Amino acid sequence: MKHKWYLTLLSIFLFHSLFGQGREEIPFNSNWKFTLSDDSRFSALDYNSEDWKTVELPHDWSIASDFGKEYPAGNAGGALPGGIGWYRKDFKLNEIDRMKHVFIRFGGAYRYTDVWINGVHLGKNNNGYLSFERELTKHLHYGDQINTIAVKVDNSLQPNSRWYTGSGIYRNVTLEKRNPSHLLREETFITTPKVSKEESVIRIQSSVNTPAEDGEIVLQDPNGEEVLRKKVTFNSGKLDVRFSIPEIKLWSVEDPQLYQLQINILGNGRNVKDMLTYRVGFRSFHFDTDNGFFLNDQFLKIKGVCLHHDLGLLGAAFNKSAAKRQLLIMKDMGVNAIRTAHNPPAEELLDLCDEIGLLVYNEAYDMWNKRKNKFDYHIDFAEHHLRDLETFVKRDRNHPSIILWSIGNEIREQFDSTGMGYTKGMASLVKQLDPTRPVTAALTENNYSKNFIAQANALDVLGFNYKIFDYDRLPKEFKGIPLIASETTSALQTRGVYDPLQDTIQLWPASSKDKFVVNGNSDFTVSAYDNVAAYWGTTHEKAWLEVKKRNYLGGIFVWTGFDYLGEPVPYPFPARSSYYGIVDLAGIPKDVYYMYQSEWTDAEVLHLLPHWNWEEGQHIDVWAYYNNADEVELFLNEKSLGKSAKTSNRLHAKWEVPFAPGTLKAVKYKDGRVVQEVIKRTAGAPRKLLVATEHERFAVGDTTDLYFIQVSLLDAQGNPVPNEELDLQFKSIKNIRILGTDNGFQADLKSLSLPNRQTHKGVLVAFAKKDNPDEEAIIHIESKLGTEKLILNADKKPN
Repeated sequence: MKHKWYLTLLSIFLFHSLFGQGREEIPFNSNWKFTLSDDSRFSALDYNSEDWKTVELPHDWSIASDFGKEYPAGNAGGALPGGIGWYRKDFKLNEIDRMKHVFIRFGGAYRYTDVWINGVHLGKNNNGYLSFERELTKHLHYGDQINTIAVKVDNSLQPNSRWYTGSGIYRNVTLEKRNPSHLLREETFITTPKVSKEESVIRIQSSVNTPAEDGEIVLQDPNGEEVLRKKVTFNSGKLDVRFSIPEIKLWSVEDPQLYQLQINILGNGRNVKDMLTYRVGFRSFHFDTDNGFFLNDQFLKIKGVCLHHDLGLLGAAFNKSAAKRQLLIMKDMGVNAIRTAHNPPAEELLDLCDEIGLLVYNEAYDMWNKRKNKFDYHIDFAEHHLRDLETFVKRDRNHPSIILWSIGNEIREQFDSTGMGYTKGMASLVKQLDPTRPVTAALTENNYSKNFIAQANALDVLGFNYKIFDYDRLPKEFKGIPLIASETTSALQTRGVYDPLQDTIQLWPASSKDKFVVNGNSDFTVSAYDNVAAYWGTTHEKAWLEVKKRNYLGGIFVWTGFDYLGEPVPYPFPARSSYYGIVDLAGIPKDVYYMYQSEWTDAEVLHLLPHWNWEEGQHIDVWAYYNNADEVELFLNEKSLGKSAKTSNRLHAKWEVPFAPGTLKAVKYKDGRVVQEVIKRTAGAPRKLLVATEHERFAVGDTTDLYFIQVSLLDAQGNPVPNEELDLQFKSIKNIRILGTDNGFQADLKSLSLPNRQTHKGVLVAFAKKDNPDEEAIIHIESKLGTEKLILNADKKPN
C-alpha cells in the first residue's frame, strides 16, 4: 500500500509540476561516439561503444580524409569517401520528465538514416537534406537508468550527387521535451496578408495535439516592446486568427526589421504550458511580367548568387558563424538574394537570411524520377517526393526571407510528358501549404513546345538557366508569366592566376563533346581574368550586362557565390573542387568580386589587377574595376599610361602595359577630380607574415563561434608577395582547436582538416574554435620565417 500511495503522490506532484513548465529544447550535439564501420550489433542497447571516437555534432566524416582518385563518388563528388557510419549517445532523464513527450530532432543527416532508442528501431529517413524528428517517449528510462540513442548513417551508394554531399549527422540535433498538450510546429503558419507602414495584418494559423486549449498571442517589435497581447482559443485543436498592427517597421534587404511572435498554450493557472516563438518580417512582394520584382511595392533588381551547402574546410558540417561569414561576404559584394542550389539548406541558414536581409530562392530537388547519377534521389523520388516536399515547405514557410519555392533544377522531365503531371502535382501541393509565395523551377529548355514543365501551366514564375542569347525570345515563347535568370555565368577562375588574355572568351571545355578541357593549364589552374567559362556559360560581365538591361528579368542568380567541393569543371582529378565561385573555397575573393561590388553597391570601389611581379619584356593586361567615377588613369613609376573607362559592353578599364618593376598606380576621377587611388608594387621575397583575424562580425553568440585567421606573405617593405609559397603550421598552445586550413587552390589534395598547408598565391586561411570562449587563447603560426604568436582575447558578450 505504501508503494502505491507513494506513486500516486509522485504522479500528482509530477502532473502539477508539468503544467508550470514549457517546452524544453536541449542542444544535443556533444559527446557522441562514432565509428566508420558497420555491424548490426551497434544498435543494441547493451553494446559497448567506449572505444569509438568521441565527436561533436554537426559532423562530416568524409572531410577528414585526404582527397583521392579511388573514391567512388569521383572528383565530381569531391574525391572523398562515403561509406557507413554509426553514432551512439547515452543520456539520462529526470523523474519529472515521465509526463513529457520527448522527441529527438535532426537538422539533417546524409544520407539514409536509421534511428534506435534503447534498442528499438524508430524508422528510416531517406532525404539527406531535410530535417526530421522521432518521438522517443514510449521507450525511455528515467532516474538513474541510462538511455542510448543509436544512429546509422549510410552514404555507401556512390555516386549519388553532382557535387560534394558530406557524410554523417552534419546538422544540429536537439532533444525536445513537450507537455502532453503541445503546439504542432509543422502545422503553424505565420503570414502577413496586409502590409504597410501605417497598418499591417498578421495571420496566425496553428494546431495543438489536444481538442481544446486556451492560448495567448504575444508580439514584440524589433526593440523588444510589446505591441500585441491577445487571449485566443484553440477550437477542435485549431487556431486561425488575424490581428491588425499599426505603424509597422517593414522588413527589407536594406533594413531587415524582425518582430518576435510568441504562441502560448495556457494552463489553469494561466501559466505557459507550451510555447513556440517565431521571428516575423512584415513585407510584401510580387513579380511583374514586364517590370520584374517588387519588394514593399518598390522595384528591386534581384542580385543573387547560387550557393551549395558546404562550408569549405568544414565540409558539410554546419556551423552558423561560418555560414554567417559566407553570407556577409556576399552581402558586402552587393548580393541581395541566395538560391539554395539545389536542395533544402540548414534551418539556421534561413535564420541568418532573415537577420541579415537576404532574399531566398528555396530549392527542393535537383532531379525527379529521371536520374543524373546512378544512386541519386531518383531512386526515392516516386515514393517520397510529395511527403518530402510537404516537410520542406512546412519547415521553412515561416521565414520572411523566402520569396520563391523551387520544385526542381534542370529537371530531365522537361523533355517528356511526365513533366506535366509531376509539375502539376508538386505545384498544387506547395500552393496548398503556402498560397502566399510563387512556385518556380529552373529550366533549360527555351522552346515552349518542347518544355513540358512550362506546359503544365502550374508555375507562377519561370526561371531559365544560361542561354543568354535567348533572353529576348523568352517573353514571346512563355507569354504572360514573370521570368528570372535562375542560373547564369559558369565562368571559371583560380584566384591569383593571370594567363595572357585571348581575343575571345575561352570555353573550357569547348563543347559537350569534351568531358574536360583540351590543352588547359598543366598545373590545373584557370586564369582569374574574367575570360574563361564552361561551354554552356559566359563571363561574369557579359551575363550581368544581359540581365541588367532587361527589366522583365526579375533578377540574376550567378553560378556561384563561393567555390564548393566537387564538380571541378574543367579538369579531371586531381582537381576536386569547383572553379565557378566569385569567392574561393577559403573565403578569399577573386578579382571579379570587385566587378560585382562596383555594380551592385554604392561603396567606393577601385580594384586593380593583376599583381605587379613579372618578367622584363612581358606585356601585361591591366584591368581596373571601379564605380562612382568617369574614368581611371594608370601610372607606371609615376608615368601616365593614359585614361580608360567602362563602355556599354565592358565593365572595367583596361590597358596593355610593358612590364617594368616598380609601382603601378590607378587613379579614378569624377568630374575631373581625383576621388580614389590604389597602388601595387613589385614585391621581393617573403620576409614576414600578415595575420588578420575575424571573429566578432561573424559571431552568433554561442560556443560554436569560430575564429577565421588569414595569413598573407609580405616582403621586407610590407608588400604582398603574390607568387612565392610558404609552408605554414598552426599550433594550438592554449584553449583553442585548429579545425582546418585552406588556400583556395582547387587541386590541393591534402585533407582540409589538417593544421598545416602551403600558401597559394601568398595567402592561407585557418578556422579555429576556442575550448572556452571566456578565456584567452594562443596559437603559434610556424614557418621558415619564424614563429608568429597570435593571442585571442576573451570573447565579448553579445548585447
